[in-house]
Amino acid sequence: MTTFFTISAKQAVREQRIPFAISMDIPNADTIRAIDDVKHGKNLSRAFSSVEELMEDLNAED
Repeated sequence: MTTFFTISAKQAVREQRIPFAISMDIPNADTIRAIDDVKHGKNLSRAFSSVEELMEDLNAED
């Protein structure tokens, strides 16, 4: 493992890139549901026009 890391680190510096492919895993059920919610505008918070407005909403007692 140490040898692999050393070789990979040297190659990354030399080539200015990650020396191996990084692939994305298939999303789990929770992630798929969250993506679907965003696509359909469900379960989203309201929009805020400023950080102050957001903080007021976060700190408000419901």
